[in-house]
Amino acid sequence: MTRQVEQGDAGGRAGGRARALKIVGLALAGALVLGVAGTGWAYWHLNHNITSVDIDSALGDDRPARAAVTPSASAPADASPLPTGSLNILVLGSDSRSGKDNQKLGGGDSGGARSDTAMVVHIDAGRTKATVVSIPRDTLVTRPSCPLSSGGSTAPAYGAMFNSAYAVGGPVCAVKTVESLTGVRMDHYLEIDFSGFAKLVDALGGVDVTTGQDIDDDMSHLHLKAGTHHLDGRRALALARTRHGIGDGSDLGRIGLQQTLVKALLEHMSGAGLLSDPARLYRVADAVTTSLTTDTGLNSLNELVSLGRSLKGLTVDRVRTVTMPVVTAPSDPNRVVAEEPAANDLWASLR
Repeated sequence: MTRQVEQGDAGGRAGGRARALKIVGLALAGALVLGVAGTGWAYWHLNHNITSVDIDSALGDDRPARAAVTPSASAPADASPLPTGSLNILVLGSDSRSGKDNQKLGGGDSGGARSDTAMVVHIDAGRTKATVVSIPRDTLVTRPSCPLSSGGSTAPAYGAMFNSAYAVGGPVCAVKTVESLTGVRMDHYLEIDFSGFAKLVDALGGVDVTTGQDIDDDMSHLHLKAGTHHLDGRRALALARTRHGIGDGSDLGRIGLQQTLVKALLEHMSGAGLLSDPARLYRVADAVTTSLTTDTGLNSLNELVSLGRSLKGLTVDRVRTVTMPVVTAPSDPNRVVAEEPAANDLWASLR
């Protein structure tokens, strides 16, 4: 059975107004600097909230080629040139961090790390269009050998669950597995944990989400009638995690909800008036950075700001959300595998 690929383009909503895209809070970091640049301690605190992993050093040169990055000729004379080349970012939502906040929300400890959400964000050359590709965590893949921070490496595995890569080798193995699956170089890595996502939604005052069907999931403790709902952080997280109360109970139904939630959250962030409320802006930025893990190329506010500035021409109506084409795995009706040649064609279009 072929599974649905397209989840729907983000169209011109709210009277056709184009809202500036803020991918996983990157452009928010730019607004943050404008709001708190004069507060040295605040900047230092937020900057040191960010955890980073040196993925480039760990993986070395045995990777897909990196796309050429060219400076923008239109950058102001007193500013560093902005890159305009295409960009690929692996975004993971995880329960990898220990702590009482994550445990209350159902997160795992450091010994039970999992990536519950995986999206490849591809930004076109010129940085005015983007494609967000979700990879179902139930996809069976060939997991390559991955280096371990403690030394040595993991053994390759065939027919392994996609999200097992993060479990056995953390961000480095997640990136290597995605690159092996797609043939696409991941230029950057972003990860946010359960409690951070919930705190972000709460700091924003909640988020409005419209569901097209009733959701009745005892596993995620979420029960919603079809329609529009204002969700706090805990319920928004439950929506992102629910799968048993919708469709056929597979990860594919959950991906559709996640994409709806992400769009609603990004649009809310665009119109939340954060710049006029420095205290609220700080709470939002603190929620994001406290729970954020990046590669070393994005491990400071300055680097996040530079990326955010380079995306100033990217608007919500120019973002497409899709799911990697998959079919039911011959070996297990509860798992999927990449559908070829459709999956390869999709990844080829992003190289």
